[in-house]
Amino acid sequence: MEIKDAYNTWLINAGDDKDLAEELRSINGNDDEIYERFYTELKFGTAGLRGIIGAGTNRMNIYTVRRATQGLANFLNKKFSNPSVAISHDSRIKADLFAREAARVLAANGVKAYISTELQPTPVVSFAVRELKTQAGIMVTASHNPAKYNGYKCYGSDGCQMTDVNADAVFEEIDKVQYFNGDIKLIDFDEGINKGLIEWISDDVYEAYLKNVQAQSVNPDVCRGSGLKVVYTPLNGAGNKLVRKVLERTGVENVIVVPEQENPDGNFTTCPYPNPEIREALDLGLKLCEKEKPDLLLATDPDSDRVGIAVKTDNGYRLMSGNETGIILLNYLLSSRKANGTLPEKPVAVKTIVTSKLVDRVCEKYSCELKNVLTGFKYIGEQILLLEQKNEEKRYVFGFEESYGYLAGTYVRDKDAVVASMLICEMAAYYRTQGKSLNDVMNELYDEFGYYLNTTKAFEFEGSAGMQKMADIMSSLRGSHPTEIAGFKVVGYADYLNSCSKDITNGKSEVIDLPKSNVLSYSLEGGGAVIVRPSGTEPKIKVYVTAVGKSAEEAEKISGKMFDSMLGILGI
Repeated sequence: MEIKDAYNTWLINAGDDKDLAEELRSINGNDDEIYERFYTELKFGTAGLRGIIGAGTNRMNIYTVRRATQGLANFLNKKFSNPSVAISHDSRIKADLFAREAARVLAANGVKAYISTELQPTPVVSFAVRELKTQAGIMVTASHNPAKYNGYKCYGSDGCQMTDVNADAVFEEIDKVQYFNGDIKLIDFDEGINKGLIEWISDDVYEAYLKNVQAQSVNPDVCRGSGLKVVYTPLNGAGNKLVRKVLERTGVENVIVVPEQENPDGNFTTCPYPNPEIREALDLGLKLCEKEKPDLLLATDPDSDRVGIAVKTDNGYRLMSGNETGIILLNYLLSSRKANGTLPEKPVAVKTIVTSKLVDRVCEKYSCELKNVLTGFKYIGEQILLLEQKNEEKRYVFGFEESYGYLAGTYVRDKDAVVASMLICEMAAYYRTQGKSLNDVMNELYDEFGYYLNTTKAFEFEGSAGMQKMADIMSSLRGSHPTEIAGFKVVGYADYLNSCSKDITNGKSEVIDLPKSNVLSYSLEGGGAVIVRPSGTEPKIKVYVTAVGKSAEEAEKISGKMFDSMLGILGI
């Protein structure tokens, strides 16, 4: 359908949401604005849908949500008899509406929908899928994106985000569905409730989830009486209730919540980018830290699957990177479980390929097998499933990615900021009793293994022109690999899209036994590395740099030179 025809069809038919109808009328005659909304469809992949809230096929709205859900329902009805789906949402604009619309479509197609009574963290959906034995899950969230975004994550029956195969199959079904010709079935929400086709998720599910979170503690009583003091911000998202509840249950008695960011607010007025990776999002928390002098600042993102921290030092508070938090958590879990005799005989940890190589050194110390997977926590969840299929899930100790996602335990198959918050506080209390801060512990690990500085920068490319620019950059880089970066010789590269790697020092090539992914990785002399990949959820190219130095200062200088060099190579 031509763009103008699509716009006119929506203008005539999209009347169920007054906001959309008004937006469509307001852009009448504005070709550029119409083009941006209709030049493409939101793509459904392993991360589901994600886009700007608004009118059109390239926006998140009730019609794109209904269409995606109709495709999901068609997929489920072909694959299962009497399928069901667990649904929840976070604090984003229209998130509760989108969740209810999804339930209406599922119910109209004979697919039972279990829906949460209020906003919940993303990992709760992963848990609910397994607890309720549903065949899929839907989480309405755009994670840590700015307020103008919303999204729609899909989970499989194993509690993992959908695999490539299933996501492709769902997309095929979605692609067959027209917006306004009767393909999409709908039922009144209250009628669905009365017929038993829509059911509110019981509080028993949330209680079971919390019990599983608490079961991941390795020093259960260490927080009680430790004097640990925490400032916490849910960044106006879904973590507020469950994070505070689990901290209270585990004995963290002194938790001070950032008042401006305590309650749900999809506009995120105090933090335009509600991402704990970004310092500006934590400004209010850091200001409160200067007043309250806690041991640490804890911040969960809007759907509470990521957590960031700032730790007390002699000179104020230092933000820990996602790599650093993951490394000290892994070290804490391995060392504590070894000490108390609960470390399995053949422990397993999992990390993504862009996560710090310092993890390798920690795992070597404790004879822990380390599995490397592609970026995306679904691949970590997949490794847990593979262990479970061999009745070896107890070997799994910890999994994490540098983008602030962590998971201990196998009760969910996605990153979980609730369990990570509990373990971070437990770890802080444990070291506090030894007279150490988490900053001290991190510095001890650097002293032991060397200073690995991992830095990530994202470069935005908005709109249709931006998407083409990103594709051109990756194509050009793939066609002509750099021979040196910032004066360091490239000694090897890996192309995960073409499933091949090459060691330049000996000319040996190997096949990469991982799913294809648009990622390029370069190994440098001296242990450094660079990875380049387009984001799977945002219009950005991400560049990951590993700089290795004898000190922080030396590593920082090397890192800066490497980024400068990459900007020239990428033509940004």
